[in-house]
Amino acid sequence: MLLTGVLGWPIGHSRSPAMHNAAFAAAGIAGVYVPLAVKPSALSPALAGLVALGFRGCNVTIPHKQAVIPYLHRLTDTASAIGAVNTIIIDGEKMLGDNTDAAGFWADLQAQEMAPPSLQQEGALILGAGGAARAIAYALANHGIPITILARRRQQGEALLTALHPYLPPGVSTACAPWSALAQMAARHQLIVNCTPVGMVPHPSTSPWPQHLAFLPRQMVYDLVYNPETTQLMRQARAHGARVSNGLDMLVHQGALAWSLWTGQPAPVQVMRTALR
Repeated sequence: MLLTGVLGWPIGHSRSPAMHNAAFAAAGIAGVYVPLAVKPSALSPALAGLVALGFRGCNVTIPHKQAVIPYLHRLTDTASAIGAVNTIIIDGEKMLGDNTDAAGFWADLQAQEMAPPSLQQEGALILGAGGAARAIAYALANHGIPITILARRRQQGEALLTALHPYLPPGVSTACAPWSALAQMAARHQLIVNCTPVGMVPHPSTSPWPQHLAFLPRQMVYDLVYNPETTQLMRQARAHGARVSNGLDMLVHQGALAWSLWTGQPAPVQVMRTALR
């Protein structure tokens, strides 16, 4: 039996078990993916328990993505760059920390044709400077796309870019701006990515975008929030003719990448998408 799961606190809301278990069934693999509710104070023994029980690996979610790092034996370059782990691969008694968020985001952009060649000229505006923003910035900049971080605390945005720079290709343009610059920055970028939780249930009527500020039809808006599936930000952008997407398929793609790391097989992405929805 191939044992996997997702580590978080709380964890009852996670949709990942349905997605991964459907993939095991479709692939004919005797595997199981279970929710693992672990308090922060119990993280160390919980990780040791996964090894002792013969788990192949697990996903990691809030609030453990950074806290697990000291307990792991090694990190991939991607996890080191992002400074967070969302996937652990267990080989014997060794635990490898990886991060599939950036690759999952990029895979979804490509699948939706939201990464046209013009994006390398017009760039992306990233709203927020937390852990999600770091993964998105890493994904975009590593594909040569200029990025601007818009942060409520500019110091946090600058710290994000400083930490990322050693892992980025030379010559890629990166910048940081205060949230007060949103109006003047809005029209300069083709892709806008919301990496803040604004608009998420239980506050679905909120938006990080001022109501009076228009979008342009050439723009694409990607909201990492997927609960609700249509956010207020997406409604605002769609009203001005912009293309929109939520983070649901990013969740599918990052999960599919993790599933393949554990099984060594291509993931049944459509099966996982159907189960998630």
